[in-house]
Amino acid sequence: MQGIVNDGDVAKLKKKDKTISFAIEKYGVPPNWKRDPSFISLCRIILEQQVSLESANAHYKRLDAYLNSFSPNEILKLTDEEMRECQISRQKATYLRALSNAIFEKQIKLEDLGSIDEEAIRENLMAIKGIGKWTSDIYLMFCLQKKDVFPIGDIAVVKTVRELYNIETTKEVILVSDKWRPFRSLGSYCMWNYYLKSRNRKESRRA
Repeated sequence: MQGIVNDGDVAKLKKKDKTISFAIEKYGVPPNWKRDPSFISLCRIILEQQVSLESANAHYKRLDAYLNSFSPNEILKLTDEEMRECQISRQKATYLRALSNAIFEKQIKLEDLGSIDEEAIRENLMAIKGIGKWTSDIYLMFCLQKKDVFPIGDIAVVKTVRELYNIETTKEVILVSDKWRPFRSLGSYCMWNYYLKSRNRKESRRA
């Protein structure tokens, strides 16, 4: 299976959209950011909700160091106090437990998600407390490498679209992303790449 970033799709998207072409000419083709479609990856995406990736990574490392193994069973053993010691907020602790319980009770099998259609994947993920559209979008893109996803809830992507296309409203942002179909994930990767490099931030922060 081809990843989101490949020469053929890049050429097609550049032809579709001159602003994408400009972004690539200025800062290069984005890395093909990818994560394992695993429990750990989904937990990390939950920790990344509404905080900087640096903060989320620090919280993940603290939690990982505390646990005997990073698994649903070990997460479910943690008390509220232990979660706080690992700098996990009450809300995020609730979400991590909900995911852990769903996997422990076999309400969801992450290893099977790649074999079902995208809408069913979203339904499975969003049935779990704490997993909304942004979290499922990021999992679909980074973990399952789905090619036509636009994460409308991602601040960096939306901010960059508004900046590059000189637009303001959410409706306008969605209209821009619609021009990228069926390569909206690649377009989003280009926006992340532009956002990071224009602000001198590390590319690897999304790895």
